[in-house]
Amino acid sequence: MPRINRDAKHLDTLRDYYSKHGVLPSYAGISCLLGFKAKQGAMKLARRLIATGYLKQAPGGKLAPERSFFLRSMATQSVPAGSGDPAVYAYSGSDFLLDRLLVSEPSKTVLVGVRGDSMQEAGVLDGDVAVIEKTETATVGDFIAALVDGELTLKELQFDKGKPVLVPHNRHYAPIKPREELAIIGVVKGIIRRYSAKSI
Repeated sequence: MPRINRDAKHLDTLRDYYSKHGVLPSYAGISCLLGFKAKQGAMKLARRLIATGYLKQAPGGKLAPERSFFLRSMATQSVPAGSGDPAVYAYSGSDFLLDRLLVSEPSKTVLVGVRGDSMQEAGVLDGDVAVIEKTETATVGDFIAALVDGELTLKELQFDKGKPVLVPHNRHYAPIKPREELAIIGVVKGIIRRYSAKSI
């Protein structure tokens, strides 16, 4: 009987380990982690994962993740916010790198914590993390991070009679019209929010 290939399952286990520890285990550690009887099993697995682009050999003989190591599985369909049959959202066989969704230029990208409720009606909540692409220019309708008269804020950029206005998305807040200084720091490319049992 042919041996079942468990590389995908082993790769997921290594991903979990890396997420927790920030490093990959040694060959002996891989053997222990995955239940191999000998270190040679870990070495063979590592060679296969290197050949398929998930791992690389680092200085000193250690293993390190390649870019593909961070790919995540994509579902076959987008999930509706209403009702739907969860059975159709199975793994599609394709992979997706989260950076591709939000980060176009890593060197120009910074993550900024959101504080306050002035943008809550646009779905930007206190405690979120904004993915900001650094730039000094923006277009009407962009959500921007900006320095306004010495105060840092995140708002929608609009113009009134040719002058910039920063518009909140909370009816209890008034638009901000810069008195002296408006320095655009960057444009919001996305919002990251982690859900947990405590927040649901």
